[in-house]
Amino acid sequence: MNERDILTTVAKAADSKRAEDVIALNMKGISLIADYFLICHGNSDKQVQAIAREIKEKAAEMDVYVERIEGFDEARWVLIDLGDVVAHVFHKDERGYYNLERLWGDAPIEDLTSELNQ
Repeated sequence: MNERDILTTVAKAADSKRAEDVIALNMKGISLIADYFLICHGNSDKQVQAIAREIKEKAAEMDVYVERIEGFDEARWVLIDLGDVVAHVFHKDERGYYNLERLWGDAPIEDLTSELNQ
């Protein structure tokens, strides 16, 4: 499974739990951390945890190793490290504060529209 397939799986998992404003940043050549960042948010602690749990479960179904999950208990910013893809699941209140889209503003946004509408 390549990194684009992992990104698609993660995006669909987040979308299935009604994550809002799901975007993907192409980090190739910009960051050594990962090839893609997926960023989304939920409107409550429970929703943030549900999104993170679904991403972890769908990744496991596809035999993608979850290297680490941080912030799950607090449910303010959950980071799910899948190697080439890092998912950032924010609580709505935190997303604007950290504004990763602006921080990594030089990263192109990947179009996930076709994947999410399937």
